[in-house]
Amino acid sequence: MAAEILKLDNISKTFPGVRALNGIQFSLHSGEVHCICGENGAGKSTLIKIISGAYQPDEGGNIIYEGKPVHLDPFLAMKLGIQTIYQEHTIFGPLSITENIFAGMEITKNGIMQKAEMTKKTKEVLEYLHTNLNPDDLVENLSSGEQKIVEFAKALVFDRKVIILDEPTASFSVSEIDNLLEIVNKIKARGIGIIYISHHLDEVFKIADRITVLRDGQYIKTVDRDATDEPQLIRDMVGRDASAFYNREHFTPGETVLEVKNLTGNGVYDISFEVKRGEILGFSGMVGSGRSELMTLLVGGAEKLNGEVYIMGEKVDFKSPKDAIKHKICYITEDRQHTGLFLIHTIARNTIIANMVNTKKPTIMPKEEEKVGDEYIKKLGTKAPNAGVLAGNLSGGNQQKVVLAKWFNTNGEIFIFDEPTRGIDVGAKQEIYQIMVDLLRQGKAIIMVSSDMPEVVSMSDRVMVMKDGRQVGEVSKNEVSEENILELSIGGAKI
Repeated sequence: MAAEILKLDNISKTFPGVRALNGIQFSLHSGEVHCICGENGAGKSTLIKIISGAYQPDEGGNIIYEGKPVHLDPFLAMKLGIQTIYQEHTIFGPLSITENIFAGMEITKNGIMQKAEMTKKTKEVLEYLHTNLNPDDLVENLSSGEQKIVEFAKALVFDRKVIILDEPTASFSVSEIDNLLEIVNKIKARGIGIIYISHHLDEVFKIADRITVLRDGQYIKTVDRDATDEPQLIRDMVGRDASAFYNREHFTPGETVLEVKNLTGNGVYDISFEVKRGEILGFSGMVGSGRSELMTLLVGGAEKLNGEVYIMGEKVDFKSPKDAIKHKICYITEDRQHTGLFLIHTIARNTIIANMVNTKKPTIMPKEEEKVGDEYIKKLGTKAPNAGVLAGNLSGGNQQKVVLAKWFNTNGEIFIFDEPTRGIDVGAKQEIYQIMVDLLRQGKAIIMVSSDMPEVVSMSDRVMVMKDGRQVGEVSKNEVSEENILELSIGGAKI
């Protein structure tokens, strides 16, 4: 076996209120493709940020690079030969391929830039990768797959020893994926160690030498690719203690309040579903599957290219989120601090703001604002002395309650919860879940987007699964399980 180039021993990482990684073990050999698999929130991104030096691990863990302990930061990681190629491109569109590769690291002699030498090195690498790209091509004119090749070329020009690929094939066509996997094998043949993060198990089984599974920030196992299969890998990724799940009251669904037919736009295609009173329709899928994009499209926040939306049997055409609010749709966005709240304003002002769409008053008197705000503080049990407190001074769970108060005040009928409990503690989660159940008891309808699998399984009556901007299946109430949802999300084999 080739030499071990990188080893992580007992690596942990804690953020305020969250244990993102706990005692992780990992190693990488030269000329090896080592895939890291896990659900959303398993800890994959945190781990690679530690390897790239962007995050510092907690005390007690060790990182060994080429046999020596190191304390990585981004500069040292690059100096040692570690390069991360993220899902989002880190390129400069108006510049050429050569200019992108050497940006900030230009070859100079006596203060004069050596353009010919840089072009020559770029051409050699592009030819090695068997591409038809020209060093002078502008990057903004390249496809997503070709832009990724430019990032690979940069790693090869500067003789990197470790390359980290974070979901590299997101938004790629089939031919681009095949081409990228060929390039990965070429790079591997040069003795470079590759860490490959992907939720596409078909890719994993094509290129992996070894596979490490993470779950809920914990190290589960490392296996040779030939020692496992897709069903077993899925079971390793989702296995949980039953205590992780929430038990909720269920209701008999009533009339259909929202129907969507062939909705297309904002990166999602041909989506159809319906939601009834008294039920939660969950939306699941890996990061980048298009769930949030669909919700933005649904409420008029993006241009609709095709499809129809019906509210209570009436066809609607939302030109903006204001139209959705008028039709009693409430959208609790995934980022409460940036799109859910005005942090510099009071609880009172945040509570009344959405319902301004439904009133004819140009302004509301401060005393009236505070009265409404105080009512919802009491109703939702928000921990604040009064509605004059700034939203930015509240905890995550209490901020989420203010977001809910804002929408409850519109007297809505259809609630879209996008990542409803992200970043809040367990106790606050239970309170949010109970609020959702109370809405169902009142005959409201709920759409819930979540990357928290126990949340999806526990709270949903049905689950719609998305992948690459399309719906790939629906899991009925009696079949809702982590295995069945994940099988559709990543295209794994039937279990």
